[in-house]
Amino acid sequence: MPEHLLFSYGTLQAPQVQKARFGRELAGHRDALPGFRLETVTITDASVIADSGSDQHPMAVPSGASEDVIEGVVFTFTPDDLAAADAYEVDYLRIQVALRSGAKAWVYVDTATAEDFRVRRLLDAQANAIALFDEVVERKLIVAGESERAISDRIRDLADEMFGTTRHWHKRIIRSGPNTLLPYNDNPPDRVLQDDDIAFADFGPIFADFEADLGRTHVLGDDPVKHRLAADLPTVFDAGRRFFAEHPDITGAQLHAEIQRLARAAGWELGGTGFAGHLIGEFPHEIMDAERIQSYIAPGNTTPMRGKDRAGRICHWILEIHLVEPEGRFGGFYEQLLDLG
Repeated sequence: MPEHLLFSYGTLQAPQVQKARFGRELAGHRDALPGFRLETVTITDASVIADSGSDQHPMAVPSGASEDVIEGVVFTFTPDDLAAADAYEVDYLRIQVALRSGAKAWVYVDTATAEDFRVRRLLDAQANAIALFDEVVERKLIVAGESERAISDRIRDLADEMFGTTRHWHKRIIRSGPNTLLPYNDNPPDRVLQDDDIAFADFGPIFADFEADLGRTHVLGDDPVKHRLAADLPTVFDAGRRFFAEHPDITGAQLHAEIQRLARAAGWELGGTGFAGHLIGEFPHEIMDAERIQSYIAPGNTTPMRGKDRAGRICHWILEIHLVEPEGRFGGFYEQLLDLG
């Protein structure tokens, strides 16, 4: 069972709160949160007031000043413990931060701070991923005569060189030729790229504990049909993004149907595993789950996409466009943030 570090600067340190919410007293160790200061907020939830004994609770607020430090205690939580803490901290949301010790831990802050923090981190992660792929093109890493696996490894090493990034939240993919028809879950044999190939990359590097998810397509030769497919990918993406923006109550099923319509209108078929995107956020995923259709832009997801996750955070989405040539000879792929940027 995965473990989570949680930094407490307030009432979660109180034994009576721990017994009421976790059924036991917790063991922790001292640490501190730099760049934040404390304010006091008034709590209105009757059960929280009953457990803590007060309606006046501290709130961590980012100050940006290195001299501001909040002292506290780090606890190691199971997922069930974390869910119990979320239920207690009803007027807060949690974000991941770096503590004075260098450890990464969850901490509860106000909702406005949490959302601003998440948006900035997601956009920063995507900007880094775009810069990575731009450098891949600049260095001509996707070339004929190299295997898909070798190119994937070179891009991995480049991410480490540029950003010190060694973790990826999903398997790294380079697909070429007929392999570009295959969905993400397939694991085709390694293939050497040819002079007239179309190829795509699908990478999910983790930057500052936030996931990027970016897909791009590259054409090696002069085939006009392959070049048209590569050009249509961002066009279909942009049209799907506009459709999402114009329909405030859109569901995952409705957006998937529109992406399929756009693909066919452009002369292509929609490939993939039956979905056209997914939730995105902090690593590791706490929401995206193959058993929860609400996590996907897919048929069957009748939940409005503009909602909140189980912890009360605003949902943010990745849109994936996998187009395949109608005769089934090749495909292409494009993905990035749908609702941000």
